[in-house]
Amino acid sequence: MCYVIAMSVEETQLSSTSARSSVSSRIIAAGIVIAFCYWASTILVTILVAVLISYFLDPVVTWLERIRIPRPLGALLLVLCTLALFAVLGWMLTERADQFGADWPQYREPLRQAASTIESKLETVEKHVSEIEPGNNANPGQQIVTIAESHPVRNELFGKISTLSEFMLSLTFMPFLVFFMLAAKRQVWHATMQLFPANKRTQVRDALSDVTQVLRSYLMGTALVGLILVLASWLFFWFIGIDFPFLTGLVSGVCNLVPYLGAVLAWIPPLLIGLKKIHTISAFAGIFAMLTMFHIVTANLLIPALVGWRVRLNALALTVALLFWGWIWGPIGLILAIPVTAVLKVICDHVESMQPVGRWLGS
Repeated sequence: MCYVIAMSVEETQLSSTSARSSVSSRIIAAGIVIAFCYWASTILVTILVAVLISYFLDPVVTWLERIRIPRPLGALLLVLCTLALFAVLGWMLTERADQFGADWPQYREPLRQAASTIESKLETVEKHVSEIEPGNNANPGQQIVTIAESHPVRNELFGKISTLSEFMLSLTFMPFLVFFMLAAKRQVWHATMQLFPANKRTQVRDALSDVTQVLRSYLMGTALVGLILVLASWLFFWFIGIDFPFLTGLVSGVCNLVPYLGAVLAWIPPLLIGLKKIHTISAFAGIFAMLTMFHIVTANLLIPALVGWRVRLNALALTVALLFWGWIWGPIGLILAIPVTAVLKVICDHVESMQPVGRWLGS
């Protein structure tokens, strides 16, 4: 009897030790994954953006294939047309930026007046604060020695050049990645299935099908919401008489898609462009109020109706995902947070040991 009790106690201790080691190994593995996502952000972001673009363009390539155009040729034509479209938009934005630079003296004066007003207010507040401040113990004859940082301009310049080089590297590889993903879709799908045992392939196939449906639905819904925002912003800016209403509406509408920060980012284009014709605080307040209303309607009506039910994420999980991926990848992380988290939820739903996490993400 004592032997049986001792054996049961030993088994309990072994099981508790095994459970602790399992938890520790999972924490270590999660830390390694997070560190990899942080340090390999340029590569991962480039691949993820290419995947999203390929999912968005795949229905067009499939349609071209149905009308007897070979898939590699259709993918090549579609990638070239997409690059041409972005080139035209970039040229239009550059042309308008040049025009904005030529008209800068007309924009600079209102900014200078506003800056002078704010500076005078701050000086007045600082003067009042210094009057009510307790006696200053500093010696009037004492000199304050300040140590300047070594070459701050050079360090900042090198940091910008490094960021720009990473961006150009990603931009260079993006069209090739999208083309190969579109052209070799079936080969990649077959090769992916071969990575898993035969008894797991049906489960993997179902999971990949659900990922495809979620991503495609999310992209289509987001594109529709973005189109509505751009059209609404364009009509609003045209109605109030801002210069370049279409491009201003395009940039402002796309910025308004960014969760949380979009309400502020969408103000910047009309603020800069409107300085030429609008000189009253009330007019800018009206513009800010309208753009904020666009953001509220988008976040509370359009996105839940056209996007939210497709990704099946609850509000808490979505907010945590935005904070986490924004911390890992910066501004682009705010854009990729929803599709990445939606894919993780689909994977959790198809892995038995991770199904509680999937239920938490969607509850």
